[in-house]
Amino acid sequence: MAKSKQTYEEIRQKRMEENKKRMEELNLTKLSQSLLSKPSPVKKGKPRTFRPAAALTPVRRSPRVADMSTVSYKELPVETLERTRRSYSSRRRGFGVYASSEARAYAIDKAEQIQSRLGADFPSFLKPMVQSHVSGCFWLGLPVYFCKSHLPLSDEMMTLEDENGDEFQTKYLARKTGLSGGWRGFSLDHELVDGDALVFHLVSPTRFKVYIARAYDSENNENKEDMEEDNEGKENIDNDKNSDSKHLDGIAKRTRASRK
Repeated sequence: MAKSKQTYEEIRQKRMEENKKRMEELNLTKLSQSLLSKPSPVKKGKPRTFRPAAALTPVRRSPRVADMSTVSYKELPVETLERTRRSYSSRRRGFGVYASSEARAYAIDKAEQIQSRLGADFPSFLKPMVQSHVSGCFWLGLPVYFCKSHLPLSDEMMTLEDENGDEFQTKYLARKTGLSGGWRGFSLDHELVDGDALVFHLVSPTRFKVYIARAYDSENNENKEDMEEDNEGKENIDNDKNSDSKHLDGIAKRTRASRK
């Protein structure tokens, strides 16, 4: 064991001497001493610049959207815009109210009078309005017999012309026999309500002349009649009061004469 240990020490010592000779040949010892003698330069600290926080957005790897601006999902306060208040007439205030049977009958009677004056040169039909035609009003069904006899066999754009000459484009659906797109605008613009009656006069294959009979005109007439009846009732009451006062005056005069 001693011999093996001695040989190890001898081998180690020889290697150290060989390494030292190689370092001297390469001048590595001098270089290491020169490096140790030089002081290390003092590093100047750079001022720290504050950078804005990077947006936490996913990296766009697709070249198709790489050049596009990134979408921000940050919640921002929304500026509320002032909405202009629309003025509605008394008819629109009653929108959604079901018409009475008297008002509905009045409008139909008025529409029949309008239809009778149109003549038979061009076909026409009468269409009373119900809530489904004017509330939501995306659809207006037409009489099937009229559609089969006079209207196009395929879908077509129809023109609705009112009594003032204003025109509205609507979509006629042949299979469903009714007006779809554009009917809402016509209904809202003319303030149609439940109980109104319309006369559709087909003046050309794709043009209707539309006449409107208002249901609530009858309320004005009824109000006038009620006012007239109230006035007549007041006049009768006044006449009765005058006759009663005259009768009492006559009785008082007779009693005074009998006392004398």
